[in-house]
Order: sequence, then C-alpha cells, then structure tokens
Amino acid sequence: MSNLACNRYRFPGKMVSFQANKGNVMLKSARRLAARAAFVGLAGIASLAAGATAAFADTPVKFTLDWKFEGPAAGFLLALDKGYFKAEGLDVTIDSGNGSVEAISRVATGTYDMGFGDINSLIKLLDEDPSQKITGVFMVYDRPTFAVVGRKSLGITDDPKSLEGKKLGAPPPDGAFAQWKAFKAVAGIDDSKITLESVGFPVREPMLAKGDVDAVFGFSFSVILNLKAQGVPADDIVPILMAEHGLNLYGNTVTVNTDFAANNPDAVKGVLKALAKGFADAVANPEEGIEAVLKRNETLNSDIELERLTMANAQNIKTPYVAEHGMGGVDPARLAASIETLKTSMGLKGTVTADKVFDASFLPPEAERKLP
Repeated sequence: MSNLACNRYRFPGKMVSFQANKGNVMLKSARRLAARAAFVGLAGIASLAAGATAAFADTPVKFTLDWKFEGPAAGFLLALDKGYFKAEGLDVTIDSGNGSVEAISRVATGTYDMGFGDINSLIKLLDEDPSQKITGVFMVYDRPTFAVVGRKSLGITDDPKSLEGKKLGAPPPDGAFAQWKAFKAVAGIDDSKITLESVGFPVREPMLAKGDVDAVFGFSFSVILNLKAQGVPADDIVPILMAEHGLNLYGNTVTVNTDFAANNPDAVKGVLKALAKGFADAVANPEEGIEAVLKRNETLNSDIELERLTMANAQNIKTPYVAEHGMGGVDPARLAASIETLKTSMGLKGTVTADKVFDASFLPPEAERKLP
C-alpha cells in the first residue's frame, strides 16, 4: 500500500494519518460551529431583552424642595405616594431643602434635575449670568409668601414703617429676606433706622419668641405657625405681608435644569402633569396631604401642619387668578412687570426677559391644571 493510498504522510520523526480521524474532525467542527451559533443567538436574545428593559425603564428625576417636609410640601409628596410620577414613567426622588434661594442653585448647577424655589432669586441669578442652566416651568405660589413677622408686644403693627427703630432677624438664604431691598423701596421704609441681625433658620422663631429680635423675615405660614408652636399667643403675632404693601411679585416656582429639559422633555412634562394632580388632591383633601408629610417627619404636629397647608392653599396657591386659569402658568405681563420692579429695587442689569425666566411649553392643558 502506498503512502498516498493510506492517506498517511511522513513528517520528521512520526507518521500522521488523516483518514482514521476524518469523521471525528468533521463532527467536532460541526459541534463547535453549533455551539458558537447557539452562543451568538443567546447573546442576541439577551441583548434584545436588555434593550427592551432599558426602553421601558422609568426615567430617574432628582427633585429638591425649598425647605423641610412640612404642610405646604403635601402636593409634591402626594404625587409621589399616589403613583402619579410612576404613571408617567418616572422614578422621582424628592429631597428636603435649606431655603428657596439655595434650591435655585441646586438646580442651576445640575446637582438636581428639578426643584422648587423662589422665582425672584431665579430672575436675579439669570440677570447676573444669563448662561445659568435653569428656568421656571410651573408656578406654585401665584402670590408670594414673603413676610416680615413681628410681635405686637414688641411694637410691631401691620404698618411696614413700624419696623423702623427695630431689630430684624434675617436668615441669609431666605427668600423673603432676598426681597428686602425691593420691599423697603415700595413700602417707603427708612432702613437706616433698622438693625439687621443675621440668624439661622433653627433659631429664627425662638429668638423672636424670647424677644431677642423684634421681627423676622420668612414665609408667612412658616413663621406664624412656628411662633405658635413656641408658645407665642396668636393675638401677639403680626404678619406684614409684602404682597399687601406694593410688592406684586410671584413666589416659588418649579424649576428645571435646561440641559435636563433638552434631553428629557417628556419627563419634564410628566413631572408637571403629576404635580397638577398632586396639588389638586392636597387642596381637595388636605388631611390626606398631611398624612404624606408626617410619613417623612413624624416629629411634626399634625394640627399645625394642617393649618399651615390650609393657609398656603388659600393665600398663595389657589388665588383668584389660579381659580380662573388653572395652576402652574403665569401672566406674561405681570411677570414682565415684576422683573421691572426688581430692576429698579435690586439694581439688576436689565438683560433678563420673561421668556428666559419661565418656559410654559411643558405645562399640561389648562383643564388638567384646574384646582377643586
């Protein structure tokens, strides 16, 4: 038998035969090909499954409040607890804040995607630096809560000029104090006769309760009820509401980081749609709203927080304008006029415009924003 007939080939030092192993080689190759095909198929299925999961995953949204979990936060928390965000395909987390001014910077820097802060501080920020990545999208406090709250026993009346000759406690990050320059201008207050003392939020009401200061800056519903909790008689508490003395401004608005809005427009629309439902529920059933608040802050007094929420609903949220037009929007002419007020009273450069400050394009239809 020749070497060729036997399919054997001689290599140096050994004889190799392909004839005997031909079937095994082909079988092993087929098995390897099948295994590879199966692997590729499984990998493809896994990839498709992962893609489908990603496609249906809820969009994460980081949201900051302006302050602690108290009564006026009920609308936000009800939207979360009742699944309104979830129904819009959103995974929203809500954190407490340290003041309505700081809430603006949290969103502008991108630390948070959306938030709740003072639109007047937003106007000032955008006037100083138009490149800041933030705008308002849903007005909540159609009437601002800004107030100077004093005590009758310390010589404070509802006349703003009664503040002259007094010591006022002023928390630097407070939205009401941010409007001091504007307020004293429209109210005709001589601030050379006033002593301002910087105070922290935790000691603001205790200092007024003890008489260490004669009045303090703050949101009306916060300071009034905190003073009651400190034991100050209701008839000794005198709120001077800035909106009633010539300061026709807007209050707190929902804000959004503009980069986030550009990349996630549907998410922003979903947040606002959910919030419209949450605030409607908080107006219709404030007791339910307080339950949502107390879940996050069990140390609160439910009666005080219910009163706080009721005050906010009546004085700041469901105003005559909102009752007619629905919650969330603004009157462009009024917003432009408020910017003019801040230009003269706060020394703004005058470059910021209403459309830069507030973007109404994300709002739900008016019918979905009506309050009960």
